[in-house]
Amino acid sequence: MKKAKRGIQLIYCVYAILIFALLTILSVIAMAFILPFGREKLSDRIYKICRYWSQLLYLFLGIRHREIYESVHDFNQPHIFVGNHNSYMDIPPIVRLKHQPIKPLAKFESSKIPIFGWIYREAVIMVDRTSQENRAQSLRNLKAALLNKTSIFIFPEGTFSMTDQKPLKSFFNGAFKLAIEMKIPIQPVLFVDAVERMHFDSIFTLTPGISRVVYLETIQVGQYDMDQVEELKERVYDAMDKGLRRYRNYPPA
Repeated sequence: MKKAKRGIQLIYCVYAILIFALLTILSVIAMAFILPFGREKLSDRIYKICRYWSQLLYLFLGIRHREIYESVHDFNQPHIFVGNHNSYMDIPPIVRLKHQPIKPLAKFESSKIPIFGWIYREAVIMVDRTSQENRAQSLRNLKAALLNKTSIFIFPEGTFSMTDQKPLKSFFNGAFKLAIEMKIPIQPVLFVDAVERMHFDSIFTLTPGISRVVYLETIQVGQYDMDQVEELKERVYDAMDKGLRRYRNYPPA
C-alpha cells in the first residue's frame, strides 16, 4: 500500500511539473502580447497574468487557497510584507496576495531559469548578493517601489528554514531597517501549509490540499528609530513564531 501511494504521488508530481511548464509557457505568450503597450504599466499587467497563472495552477493541482485575517489590513497603504520561508510553494501564495501593488525581493539566480526567468525578472525586485554595488542597487529599487506606493515582500530569514523542529530561522536586519527609515508599516504573513504542500527536501513531495495565508496584526513603526532595529525585529519574530505555533504542531519552544 505504501509503495502504491508513493507511485501515485510520483505520477501526480510529474503531472504537476507538466502543468507548471504549460501554464508558464502560456503566460510568456500572453506577456509577449502586452509588450507593445509599453513599459509604463508592464509590471502591473505581468502581475495580473501571474495571478491567473497561480489560480489555474492551484485549480489543476487541487490546492485550495485560503486567507485568514487576524486583524484589519489597509490595502490602500504600502507595507513591507514579511513571511516565513520553507518551501518553493511559498511562491504561488505571494502572487495570490496581489490585492494591492506589491513586488517581492527575490534571488538573482532564479532569473536564469529558462522561460520562467523572463517573467521573474519583470515581476520581482532582484537581489544579487555577489557584490556590495548590486546589494545597494537592490536597496534603491526597494525604496523606489515604496515611494511609488508599491508594497514589497521580503523573506527576513533570507533562505529556507530547513527544519521541522522550530518555525523560523533568525532574521536579517534589512527589512526592519528599511521600515524604520521609510516609516512604512510591517505586515507579517504566515504561509502555514506551504511545507505540507511541498517539503523542502524534494519537488517530488508535492501534495494537493489547503494552502492558508494568515495576515497577522500590522506593526506600525512610527515610534521606532534606528537604535531600535533589534527590538522591532524581535517583536516581528515573536509574533510570527507564536502564530506558526498556533497553526502548526511544532515542538514546545
